[in-house]
Amino acid sequence: MILIRPCAGFDELDACVRMEIETWGYEEGDVIRRKTFRVAQKIGGQVLGAFDTEIPATPPCGGPNSMIGFVFSLPGVKTGSGEPQPYLHSHMLAVREDYRNRGLGTRLKLEQRLEALSRGIRYMEWTFDPLEIKNAFLNIQKLGAVVRSYQVDFYGVSSSRLQGGLPTDRLVAEWQLDSPKVKEILEGRCADNRLNENSIEEEILVPASIYEWKATETGRERALALQLENRGKFLQAFSRGLAVLGFVRDSEGNGIFQLGPQPQPGLD
Repeated sequence: MILIRPCAGFDELDACVRMEIETWGYEEGDVIRRKTFRVAQKIGGQVLGAFDTEIPATPPCGGPNSMIGFVFSLPGVKTGSGEPQPYLHSHMLAVREDYRNRGLGTRLKLEQRLEALSRGIRYMEWTFDPLEIKNAFLNIQKLGAVVRSYQVDFYGVSSSRLQGGLPTDRLVAEWQLDSPKVKEILEGRCADNRLNENSIEEEILVPASIYEWKATETGRERALALQLENRGKFLQAFSRGLAVLGFVRDSEGNGIFQLGPQPQPGLD
């Protein structure tokens, strides 16, 4: 039994800190500490934990020893045209290694969505690595996020082992929480979220071997070359008004971003 709820108490926030270090391998300067999680809770952000209730822990509904994942967001305000609009920036999502590939990441995102909508917040965004195939599939194909922006080396140098020493380039996922498209996907009324071939103007490939390249000294040059090549493709496509509308994986596990004419913008 997996229970997802807001984290409570310092022990559970400390468990989030331990899990972020376990997941990304951060060094001291990159770690988000308990105080930041606590402040986020107080100012309208989210710190939601996933707990395995079958692991012996503090009764009746889990505790730090039974935490198997968490998701963390900060509140923000968009101040473009029109009235200022509140939104949430989802900064971290982590799942313990032995609980991955079970849909828990999706469940955490859906809980974020429900909690945000309960407060009248209808928009969320987050950044993700353009070379991470699983993340792209979750964000675009399973959640219905749209991507219209590419941030070059967004965080600067990172100690995360997942980054493989590469620049921290990021795509920005825009999630319209109650849009017709998102509702159709989440309610199962859009079982195959593939785009009509006529709406695809460009495709950008991420080979499945990218993980092997990033993990070795000899492979990192190939990974960097691919990152720079795809960076140019994304920036050029976005400058032409295209957006990432779909993402698929082929029979060999390669990831393919599908870009087409830009939809109605989110909160700018």
